[in-house]
Amino acid sequence: MSEQTEQTQSGVVIVGAGMAGVQTAVALREQGWSGPLTLLGAEPHQPYDRPPLSKAVLLGKAEDSAFDVDFEGLGIELRLGVEVTGLRAAERELDTEAGPVPYEVLVLATGAEPLTLPGSEGVPGVHLLRTLDDAARLRPVLARAPAIVVVGAGWIGAEFATAAREAGCAVTVVEAADRVLAGALPAEVAAPMARWYEEAGAALLTGAKVASVESGRVLLADGRELPAGAVVVGIGARPATRWLAESGVALGPDGSVTADEYLRTSLPGVYAVGDCASFPSGRYGARLLVHHWDNALQGPRVVAANIVAAAPVQVYDPVPYFWSEQFGRFVQYAGHHAGADELMWRGDPAEAAWSVCWLRAGALVAVLAVGRPRDLAQGRKLIETGAPVDPAKVSDPATPLKSALV
Repeated sequence: MSEQTEQTQSGVVIVGAGMAGVQTAVALREQGWSGPLTLLGAEPHQPYDRPPLSKAVLLGKAEDSAFDVDFEGLGIELRLGVEVTGLRAAERELDTEAGPVPYEVLVLATGAEPLTLPGSEGVPGVHLLRTLDDAARLRPVLARAPAIVVVGAGWIGAEFATAAREAGCAVTVVEAADRVLAGALPAEVAAPMARWYEEAGAALLTGAKVASVESGRVLLADGRELPAGAVVVGIGARPATRWLAESGVALGPDGSVTADEYLRTSLPGVYAVGDCASFPSGRYGARLLVHHWDNALQGPRVVAANIVAAAPVQVYDPVPYFWSEQFGRFVQYAGHHAGADELMWRGDPAEAAWSVCWLRAGALVAVLAVGRPRDLAQGRKLIETGAPVDPAKVSDPATPLKSALV
C-alpha cells in the first residue's frame, strides 16, 4: 500500500479555527483530500474573521463576522470550545480537555495571542481586542463614550483609536517608543502618520511608559496621570505556541513554530501555518514571521497541496501583504523592506494620498501605499517579478509603477 493511500485512510487534524485553520480545511477539500478532516477551535463561537472586530463588530454595525463556510457539507468535523493542551508526537495524539485526539497529519494554526501589559491583569476596565468576546465586552464601553486610554501606537492601536473617536470617545494613545509604528516602519515614513492622530482629535503621547494601571486611571513613569474610563492594550502579539513547549516541535526565539519552506515543522506529519509559524523566504533571504490576514489566507493552499501530495510539492515564499483602515485612510503594504538600500517617495506625505517604495539592488522589494491602491497592486506585481526598475519613474507619482520596469 502506498504512503498516499495510507494517509487518505487516516485523518487530518487542524488545531485552530481562525482564518488559517478554516482555509486549510477548505483548501484540503478543494484539492481533493477525501479522508477524515477535523477542525479544533478553542472558542465556542462559529469560526469568524478577525479584521472586522476592530471596526464593524466593535461599533455595533455587525453582530459577528462568521465565515460563510458549509462545514457539514464539506465533511469537516468542527469541534468548538476544545482547548488543546499538549502534543505527544510518538503516539500522534493531541491532549485536550475533552480527551486525546489522534491524528495522522496535523496542522498547527493556533494564531497569535495579544501581549498583556504587566501589572494590568485583573484590573477593572482593562481590555484586549483579539476575540469576538473581547469586542462584545468593548462595544457597550464605547457606547458610553468614556475617556479611553489606548496603550500602543501600532496598527491595532490606531485602528481602535479610530473606532473610539468615531464612537465619540475622548482618546489618548500612549506609546513607549519615541514614535508611532516603531517596530514596523522607518521613522521618516511613520512621521506623517503621527499627525493623523491629532487631525482625528486623539491625543498622542510618545516616549511615554506606563508605570501602572489602576481602576479609572493610568499612571505614567514620568508622573503624569491620565483619567481612563477604559484602557485598551494593543502592544503586539506573540505566536500562541506555549502549549508546544514540551512537544518536540522546534520553536524560534520569538515563539514561532520554525516551519521549513514547505511549511513542515520539525516533526514528521506536522505542518504549521499562519500567525503561529515563521518560514524561510528565499525572496528576502530571511526567516519571516507575518502576523497578517493575507498570510493566513495564502499559506493554507500550500499546506493543503503538500498534504494531498504526501510529498513536498509547493514552496511557500509569498510577497507579504496587509492593510489597515485608520483615521479615514486606507493604508496598504506589500513586501519586506528590511535590507533595502534605497527609499523613494511617491507624492507628498502631507497630502491625502502618497506612497513609499523600497529598492534593493535596483529592484522593488516593498511598497507602502496610503490612498493609492494602484501603486500597491502594481508594486506587488513588480516585487514578485524581482525585475530591475527605473528609479526616476518610481519616484514620479504621475507615472504608473507598472511602467517603471527597465
